[in-house]
Amino acid sequence: MRAAQFYAAGDVRVEDVPVPQASDDRVLIEVEWCGICGSDLNEYMFGPFAIPSPQSGPHPLTNALLPVTMGHEFTGRIKYVPESISHLKTGQAVVIDPRYYCSSCTPCLQTATNSCEKIGFMGLSGGGGGLSEFVGVRPEAVHVLSENGPAYVDLAAAALIEPLAVAWHALNLFLSISPCQTAHQNEADLSTVPILVIGAGPVGTAMSYVLRARGAKTIYVSEVSQARRETLRGMEIVTKVFDSDQFEVPKKVRMLTGDGVGVVFDCAGAQAGFDVGCQSLRFRGVYVNLAVPKGPMTLPLAPFMWKEIMYKCSLAYNQDDFKDVVKAFAAGRFQGVEKMITSRLSLEDIVEKGFKELIKPNDHIKILATPKRDSINRGVTV
Repeated sequence: MRAAQFYAAGDVRVEDVPVPQASDDRVLIEVEWCGICGSDLNEYMFGPFAIPSPQSGPHPLTNALLPVTMGHEFTGRIKYVPESISHLKTGQAVVIDPRYYCSSCTPCLQTATNSCEKIGFMGLSGGGGGLSEFVGVRPEAVHVLSENGPAYVDLAAAALIEPLAVAWHALNLFLSISPCQTAHQNEADLSTVPILVIGAGPVGTAMSYVLRARGAKTIYVSEVSQARRETLRGMEIVTKVFDSDQFEVPKKVRMLTGDGVGVVFDCAGAQAGFDVGCQSLRFRGVYVNLAVPKGPMTLPLAPFMWKEIMYKCSLAYNQDDFKDVVKAFAAGRFQGVEKMITSRLSLEDIVEKGFKELIKPNDHIKILATPKRDSINRGVTV
């Protein structure tokens, strides 16, 4: 089968590798769509980081070393199910929770599997990846989108469930410390909380969709790229989009809200955005960081102390977050999310039109690739 294999920074090759063998503990998935994540791009530009190399040693949960097949945001259909597994059937449309976790370390025992001391991901840590034709997957990682065979499912849009889960987890963290969470509601009341999202890339846009899906009414976004601003405006999911270079975002936010936003979700990881977010927060606001910093960051201590701001970091997602996003997706709560997809490629073009495109200045939100050329011709439906 064809697969995109990572060998070194700047060296990803689409080449022939063996199809995963049928086994008693793996479900064989025929891949339809797979997204390029920011972590994939970092590996391509500067890696190996998360990808296990001879210098770092094998990954503790997979025992794999590079080359590894890339891609962890992927969907497909079940091709083979072991006889011992009764809840899955061939032909079902599925999305994969790509994480590896040990289930025995302190975070795992507290259900925080996203912070496992040995955390890994399919597509980075070995064991196969979505930038290929087939993947062997642990049954517990398979989430069904369509119960019966070839029912209509937008598997391209469903490949966005993984970044949506990242945003879902960040919102849950905020709600766990927010007064808008009450014991009498299944969902917290976000309708009265003004929110600022820093960055309208893949995670920032996903954050906006999650906020809307869960009841937020006032969502502001600060973004440098004009094309991304216009794309986000066209999605009609946010209240206002600010040009962070042209406008004084904190001043505009305070003018619109009176005293600032209640929470900032930083999906950019840049000092300028950090400063804007802190200045935009009201007294005792919450700053939630989802982004891996692009360089050294300095804490703007004065606004933190003066306004008693709380800083919270958010990492990936746990199994409950992923399940909840799958349910929300199936229930139609992310209407229009497919607009995040700014390019659809053949797997064979993943290097030239995918990775190399993204390392140049660009306005993409999400690039997807498929090993099936006819999926591109059919658009988003499989």
